[in-house]
Amino acid sequence: MNKFALTVENLTKIFSDTKNKKENRALNKLNFQVKQGEIFGLLGPNGAGKTTFLNILGGTVSKTKGNINVWGFDIDKNPRQVKASIGIVPQEVNLDAFFSPRKLLELQAGLYGVVKKDRITDLILKMVALENKANAYSRSLSGGMKRRLLIAKAMVHQPPILILDEPTAGVDVELRKNLWNNVKELNKAGVTIILTTHYLLEAQEMCNRIAIIDKGNLVALDTTRNLIERIKTKKINFKVKDVDLKKDLSIKDIIFKINSKNSISATYEKNSLDFGEIVNYLNQNDIKIEDISTEDGDLEDVFVQLTKH
Repeated sequence: MNKFALTVENLTKIFSDTKNKKENRALNKLNFQVKQGEIFGLLGPNGAGKTTFLNILGGTVSKTKGNINVWGFDIDKNPRQVKASIGIVPQEVNLDAFFSPRKLLELQAGLYGVVKKDRITDLILKMVALENKANAYSRSLSGGMKRRLLIAKAMVHQPPILILDEPTAGVDVELRKNLWNNVKELNKAGVTIILTTHYLLEAQEMCNRIAIIDKGNLVALDTTRNLIERIKTKKINFKVKDVDLKKDLSIKDIIFKINSKNSISATYEKNSLDFGEIVNYLNQNDIKIEDISTEDGDLEDVFVQLTKH
């Protein structure tokens, strides 16, 4: 078996505007691979092409050019096997209010052609912590429970790849945390996770690797750690004792900012100088340092730098 869960080669999608005789290139020669068993983040601003890509995977939009291989199956030659290999959790909550979670999962399994003896409805309900709500009306479930039920629906045919499209949109912090715990457990069980999200901190904490697309182009693909390492700037915050607000602080390649009489920040490029030089400089200027904290660039900084959003 191929060690890659998903392979995308030169994927291009062009939408034609016949009225204005224009073409909109939604995806432009995308190339990337998702490894089996990883949590892979697909990020990008609105209009970047993420939804188009997911719709192509789901079979609701046809690609213009390129190749997609899902779990060893070509999307053109083996569309049924491709659909059987992925479970897509949509952004919108689309549940029948008068069906119970158990009935919804049984119905979904039937639509996928899973015979009754092969269904694992109870196990899936337990995996998403809904076994106690198995027979309740879906309309009575909380927002977080409905999100977990969407994940359960996508799992009825036991796909090796789970695609989550903005799964925590509109979910509060506590429910979001519970949802991610469920996703991590699924990943530990061997499910490959592909995630799109606008919450960059989530992607930073959850994903092994991240692809960032902008205007249909792949602008970055690397491990989360390496992407964050791309940010060259470092910020140090000093808690000090009674600094003169008009004091002039200046070292080459460092930007000092006196925030208050008890706070100074210094911003500089990583590896451009030794941290001790800054401390010595402040001491030489009779500034007493009481505490120090540092800030490194995070995924949001990478995202803004690469997409200019």
